[in-house]
Amino acid sequence: MSLAGWLLNVVYLCLLAVASPLLVYRSLVYGKYRDGWPEKLLGRVPRRESRGRCVWLHAVSVGEVLLLRTVIDELRRAHRELEVWISTTTHTGHAVAAEQFPDCRVVYFPLDFTWSVRAALQRVRPDVVGLAELELWPNFIRAAAKEGIPLVLMNGRISEGSFRGYRRIRFLMRPTLQRFSVLAVQTEEYRERLIQLGASGRRTVVTGSIKFDGCRGAAGTPGDASVRLEVGIAPGERVFVAGSTHAPEEEIVLDCYGRLREEFGGLRLVIAPRHRERFDEVAAIIARRGLSMVRRSHPAAGELAAVPGDCPVILWDTLGELQLGWGLADVAFVGGSLSQRGGQNVLEPCSMGAAVVTGPNTSNFRETVDLLVEGDAIRIVECADGMLQSVRRLLIQPEEAAGMVSRAQEVVRLHQGATLRTVELLLDAMRGEAFPAGVRAAA
Repeated sequence: MSLAGWLLNVVYLCLLAVASPLLVYRSLVYGKYRDGWPEKLLGRVPRRESRGRCVWLHAVSVGEVLLLRTVIDELRRAHRELEVWISTTTHTGHAVAAEQFPDCRVVYFPLDFTWSVRAALQRVRPDVVGLAELELWPNFIRAAAKEGIPLVLMNGRISEGSFRGYRRIRFLMRPTLQRFSVLAVQTEEYRERLIQLGASGRRTVVTGSIKFDGCRGAAGTPGDASVRLEVGIAPGERVFVAGSTHAPEEEIVLDCYGRLREEFGGLRLVIAPRHRERFDEVAAIIARRGLSMVRRSHPAAGELAAVPGDCPVILWDTLGELQLGWGLADVAFVGGSLSQRGGQNVLEPCSMGAAVVTGPNTSNFRETVDLLVEGDAIRIVECADGMLQSVRRLLIQPEEAAGMVSRAQEVVRLHQGATLRTVELLLDAMRGEAFPAGVRAAA
């Protein structure tokens, strides 16, 4: 074991000890962090028995898991017999991955202890590892390089805040980044930041964002009609969808909806909280408002929603299918943006035919939001009153909303193609064509 690995083990154990009371509390109260501890702490993932080619893709949680859909589809087209393993960090991500990719092996990513990452890599024996967005775990990356396993960063991004933090530990970042076969990033800005942290300029390439390729396309398919029927939305009823919301955004949205219903009597509201553990909390908020409610998870949702004269709020309390919810929207609000969460993915509702409104806090997707703002394809609101005025205007002027949708879908179309470029890099690395001299010996 290297000195750096030993020191990191000590740091991780101290952090785990400090965090353990919170982990226990959340496990008891919310049911979180209960699963996968042998895999996480000891690297005891299932042992791969086959001897064929294998790619290991890592995605932290739900958003990154769904990002893999187009990557896996393209990998299957290029290499039909390829075995795909997916690792996640969160329970929710694990559940969604198991549901979305039944033909892949889904495991928990090992915690970054030397013993756990070494055991996991030896059990899976991947031919290449793809890490989504910015998963930089030094012990895992060092162990993979020591085993001669190519590493590819997929859809890489590094925010200004992360960049400032990583600069303080550049001495640790440089050898970590140098061990990658290739770092595929979304923008030139991200490329320059990683190079400043020590990444090889030759191996850091701009591929664009895979998120554009994951956009399904405009609403109006037969599947959308069946979803409307399931949740009791009648033909012709207009729908306001608030998705990926965080507290206190549900309260803001309900205030807005209450005022809009005075003017648009048949307007329907769909609320999709970002995190599963808040589903019941948001249901209670809706109930306190005296509003009737249908839960997407309820097997008789359509029957309940069809009560004559009633327009219940629809609580979208399922995982991995928010894209279907966006497909219902005439106007959509993307959450995490009126709270301090940095915003959530605005591309899905744009591509699904919704006129999109979001708050000002969009640092997680700044480049994407900037593209849409530049194309006059999205509305940024600063406060609750701004949301009310923007949604009201888009409902009153459907031609303006339709123009926004058309421009947003054109932005999406122009920026697609990152998946194919990323998959080519993964396959090249797997074949050894992108594996730079000297990395195998790094330790």
